[in-house]
Amino acid sequence: MNYFLESGFRWYGPRDPVSLEYIRQAGAESVFNSLHEIPYGEVWPEVEILKRKKIIEDAGLRWSVVESLPVSEAVKTRSKDCAKHIGAYKDSIANLAKCGIKKIIYNFMPVLDWIRTDLHYRLPDGSTCLRFDPAQFAAFEIYILKRKGAENDYAPEVLERAKAFYDSLPEEGRKKFERDIIDVFPGCKMGLEIGDVRNMLAAYKDISAEGLRENLKMFLKEVVPVAQECGASLSIHPDDPPFDVLGLPRIASSLEGLKFIVSCVDSPANEVNLCTGSLSAGAHNNIPEILEALKDRVEIVHLRSTMRMLDGSFFEAGHIEGSVPMYDVVRRLLEIQKERLDKGGERIIFRPDHGRDMADDLSKPPTENPGYSYIGRMKGLAELRGLQLGILKNLGYI
Repeated sequence: MNYFLESGFRWYGPRDPVSLEYIRQAGAESVFNSLHEIPYGEVWPEVEILKRKKIIEDAGLRWSVVESLPVSEAVKTRSKDCAKHIGAYKDSIANLAKCGIKKIIYNFMPVLDWIRTDLHYRLPDGSTCLRFDPAQFAAFEIYILKRKGAENDYAPEVLERAKAFYDSLPEEGRKKFERDIIDVFPGCKMGLEIGDVRNMLAAYKDISAEGLRENLKMFLKEVVPVAQECGASLSIHPDDPPFDVLGLPRIASSLEGLKFIVSCVDSPANEVNLCTGSLSAGAHNNIPEILEALKDRVEIVHLRSTMRMLDGSFFEAGHIEGSVPMYDVVRRLLEIQKERLDKGGERIIFRPDHGRDMADDLSKPPTENPGYSYIGRMKGLAELRGLQLGILKNLGYI
């Protein structure tokens, strides 16, 4: 029996500069993919799902996970078009299941998806990676977004660094900095302007942390029963970073938040996408503890790590380095998986998450998908597969 975790790799579709051929050569068995060209809130038609599925299967891979089926802002704020978008979401789940694709990732992050302040942070070895600096984000909030009261969310020393950083940027640098923060939605360019972000923020002015939780609970009560009936599952991706930003609450940022989410609808179809990198950016998160508490609701895993710094910043570390005790996490995943397999269950699917730009990738034009160049993720996949081999031998599973 194959006791390795199933090796996946994120692919952004036919426009992705990383080809399916290369992904297969890296050792992946399947891909995490989405129909990014379909606007949020619209139905994914069976014909388009099957067309994408065929492309993937013709390359010798399988479409194992939908990453992701986006939740619109109308649903998150329970505003106009909410009911319509939820109806479309249900239809998309059903259509995916009919096509044999039953594992679906989503997130519930308000306004912006994942946030970084530097998409090409240079490391001592010459490679580059994604980085978040709270002082730089404060500069964005105060001097570019001009969010009212933003300065009250930061300590004086952070505000001082924020002003120095903003003052150091030339006009072109300020515009690039703005775009790097507001237009990095995975797999698509929405062409947002700063005014659009302000308007999106305004929609949350009367929504408290409890209100956002209630909106998520409402959404789950609507869509999880559909997923369960179809034999599918919905896995929430943790917030990235795992703390409140833009003056807005985030829900999936801690063990307490994730426990709340799975309690909203007591169903095996209501799951958690364990992203070790996202969670590790918060010092309050103990990844092995989170895995143990939620082990019955984890089928999909993103394996990566961050390095947290004393000033509150963090950058993407190597896949088996940084703040995540990766050996402990992978060992426990393999133990959990063996228990399932011995009972006739399925393998856990993982993918190496964000990789560094290194080697030949450094000389290529910047990708539309920061963090998803080929060589860094290939290196991560190789390291994680090697780690699994050593653990499996040590455990006596092979």
